[in-house]
Amino acid sequence: MADGFFWHGLFEHEAAFHQVLCWIMMASGLFTLITTLFVVVPPYGRHGEGTSAAWGRKIPANIAWTLMECPSLFIPMFWLGPEPPACFSMVSNKILFALFIFHYVNRAVIFPMRMRGGKPMPITVMMSAFFFCAWNGYLQGRHLTTLSCEADSAAADTRLTEPHFFVGVVLFFMGWAANYHSDDILRNLRQPGETGYKIPRGGLFEFVSGANFAGETLEWIGFAVAAKSLPAFAFALFTFCNVGPRALAHHQWYVDKFKEKYPADRKAFIPFVW
Repeated sequence: MADGFFWHGLFEHEAAFHQVLCWIMMASGLFTLITTLFVVVPPYGRHGEGTSAAWGRKIPANIAWTLMECPSLFIPMFWLGPEPPACFSMVSNKILFALFIFHYVNRAVIFPMRMRGGKPMPITVMMSAFFFCAWNGYLQGRHLTTLSCEADSAAADTRLTEPHFFVGVVLFFMGWAANYHSDDILRNLRQPGETGYKIPRGGLFEFVSGANFAGETLEWIGFAVAAKSLPAFAFALFTFCNVGPRALAHHQWYVDKFKEKYPADRKAFIPFVW
């Protein structure tokens, strides 16, 4: 009986700690939004030229992407264990878990393998992304496997009776398709032997300069709509705050470089709006 009280108390403490981490993620997202809009653009990719040595040694792009994204792929799986916890008997949790892993199989494995060139990334940028992915892998994985239900009510999977779940899943796949297609467009901009930058065209790029960022943000908005949970919402908010300013920086870079040749009606991140 004493052991039961101990583990129940430990579970309650972790649930509270987990919730605090979610709120910290949202606060960190807002801080990131303000910092990257008004102070500094993270120096990698096209924004990495002339980067100060203070940002650290540069890592080949494909290696950096694999290393920094892999925590979100592997940490959630750790929580499954040899005997999946009660929450994982919920079908909606299994679907959400699968969507999360599906995204990071692409990001940590397939995307780096398909890269053509790519500018090296400063190790400080890579490590900050690695830390975030570890943090988020814990938040999403632990919530979906353990913290999202009580053991005696795991069978009550109410999400499957609510429209928001199916709307969210559809939005997730729409965002994933836009993100994947945009990555393909960027990867195929230059033919073998060509150098320099070109204006991306087609797909979501007809509407925004940061089409890949917009697609990924839609993914996690869909995930949050489907999950209807604090950790999923925190992740969606952080994604918006993190990649929105980067899309804006890309847009301004394109305008400065191509001037009147760049489509005047193309927005940065949100079609027809921003």
